[in-house]
Amino acid sequence: MTIIYPSPIFGPVHSRRLGVSLGINLLPADGKCCSFDCIYCECGFNHDFVPKQKMPTREEVRQALENQLRKMSEEGPKPDVLTFAGNGEPTLHPHFPEIIEDTLALRDYYFPNAKVSVLTNATQILRQPVFDALCKVDNNICKLDTISPDYIALIDRPNGSYDVEKMIAKLKEFGNRCIIQTMFLRGEYEGKSVDNTSESYVQPWLKTVSEIQPREVMIYTIDRETPAHELKKAPHEVLDAIGAQVEQLGIPCKVAY
Repeated sequence: MTIIYPSPIFGPVHSRRLGVSLGINLLPADGKCCSFDCIYCECGFNHDFVPKQKMPTREEVRQALENQLRKMSEEGPKPDVLTFAGNGEPTLHPHFPEIIEDTLALRDYYFPNAKVSVLTNATQILRQPVFDALCKVDNNICKLDTISPDYIALIDRPNGSYDVEKMIAKLKEFGNRCIIQTMFLRGEYEGKSVDNTSESYVQPWLKTVSEIQPREVMIYTIDRETPAHELKKAPHEVLDAIGAQVEQLGIPCKVAY
């Protein structure tokens, strides 16, 4: 089942990686807006869910978030994290840096122990205001499914030009201020293998992770229905083995099945 999230606030939901998460969706409530068109996206393919509504304004986000945080402070549950996610890429919002400032201030007032997380495909980090804003959040979670341009073109399907080497160079500037998130999967798409669990993919990825030196790595596999129907989960034992190799680099790794 394809998931299109309400906007600008949804949840709280229980995240298998983050705990009790209050979602912040900066994209339209009636469709997707993303700089990738991943074949495993739970929100479906971009062309199937073209939005007619606009992105919420900065003030709409701030007001909706404050209302929900006030309610949760009175009624519960207590959030572990405020998570920017939803119907696409949150950093595409033209006022993303300012919304981060608003969110940090509201978090500090209502739930100072909660974390602020951003799930991003990292396509916008070459824009310095976006990069600087991501440096301010607790969990700056950046996608890096592989370092292979051909695999990225097949699986992540960037909209427009995308230079993975430039992205990696910028990720290195984050260092331990970022978390690398990688989807591992198996199966086929358009008659081509999408298996990125083999050594030919994993070893170059591990080398790059070692060079980036993130604070943490999160690896996971598909958990919900995907728009491409011939995809398969990566086995538990394979994910565990990859996670162990990350740990051998001295970098903490969380594995989600």
